Amino acid sequence: MEKVARQHIIEDLLPQKFGKQGRLWVASLIILCLIGLFAYIRQLSKGLVVTSMRDYVSWGIYISNFVFFVAISLVGSLITAVLRLSDVNWSTPLTRIAEIIAVSAITFAGLIIVVDMGRPDRFYNLFIHGRLQSPIVWDVIVITTYLIISCLLLYFPLLPDLKIMMEFKEKSNTFLLKIYRFMGNYWKNKPEQFRISEKAINILSITIIPVAFSIHTVTSWLFATTYRPGWDSTNFGAYFISGAFLVGAGGVVVAMYVFRTHYKLEKYIKDEHFDKMGKVLVMLALLYLYFNVNEFLVPAFKMKKPEKEHLIDLFTGEFAPIFWFAILTSMILPIIILLFKKGRKPKAAFVAGILVVIGSWFKRYIIVTPTLLHPFLPMRDVPANYRHYYPSWEEWAIAIGSLAGALLVITIFARIFPIIPIHETITETEEHENTHSL
Repeated sequence: MEKVARQHIIEDLLPQKFGKQGRLWVASLIILCLIGLFAYIRQLSKGLVVTSMRDYVSWGIYISNFVFFVAISLVGSLITAVLRLSDVNWSTPLTRIAEIIAVSAITFAGLIIVVDMGRPDRFYNLFIHGRLQSPIVWDVIVITTYLIISCLLLYFPLLPDLKIMMEFKEKSNTFLLKIYRFMGNYWKNKPEQFRISEKAINILSITIIPVAFSIHTVTSWLFATTYRPGWDSTNFGAYFISGAFLVGAGGVVVAMYVFRTHYKLEKYIKDEHFDKMGKVLVMLALLYLYFNVNEFLVPAFKMKKPEKEHLIDLFTGEFAPIFWFAILTSMILPIIILLFKKGRKPKAAFVAGILVVIGSWFKRYIIVTPTLLHPFLPMRDVPANYRHYYPSWEEWAIAIGSLAGALLVITIFARIFPIIPIHETITETEEHENTHSL
């Protein structure tokens, strides 16, 4: 490749300073995080009584948020591992976007669990007195393992880019240069380093797939091993994994459009990427729709009394508006949009991705709350507010603050590091040119 072309790619993909819109976006996220922090301080000082969680709905919006974060984090293994091992070259511009979404999501999944605890100062008891019979201990183990592997999959491909950014000192301030040197000063672009790095990435890509399946299966077991109407299902493992693949892919489509638009990356994140990811989304939405039909058809056919009350509440009762909104926005509408070629254009695919992400969050809420309000033993002699659950403003503030925190991590990463791998893009361009010159 000519030196001029190489430098052009580097300049296109180097991190860019925030403009007016970017600074406003960061300020908005910080304000939401601070409001959430204030609400959490109130919860710490007054206890969980500030929430609307009671004896029956003891999980509520916090665990809905946890399941959502765990689900969207699966995108790291989908894009980075599955497509990389399948030698799908078109996914290169998407790998780092997927990994940073995975790392930020799984980090806040861990944090939201601590928020859900009434006494977070006793968290250490989980490690001192934890029992392997408990699915919660399994969840802690797989989440920690998944976070470590995801961080390594994010870091190793970043090493050659750190070297490039250190060479372009005029594009970076002193603080960023210190970060680059701290993280990658030992990287010398030697062939043996590339061989070791490539081998490590392949090993991690193979390892993260069973770990990713484990984390979502174990999360589903937290529900399925609890004897409740709506959760007493052997379908939950596949149900959760298919839903996680869907929301993760939807999150990547949204991020692709945002970065492409604001960083002018049309040459690297092309229409064909949206077309291919749109087809992936259709396949995943159909798969998740199948597991949803399976999840509700079997108990509806048997119509045991506790299951009947739960299903009626979902389909026609108190939770029907949220339930049908979640089904329509997370699966039906995206399928209709993306089935057509025009629907897989960037803007239309972005709309479909937004629908998937929003609908999937409400789907997690539907999985958690209605079931807790329909125990096998009828509710007797309890206050009226125990029979319903409407999150308090503190719960909403903390939940929204955690979502804003995950977006803030992604935003700051995009300011410090290249969101599209520079070295891999240069290498693929060289290989493409060499192939056409033969």
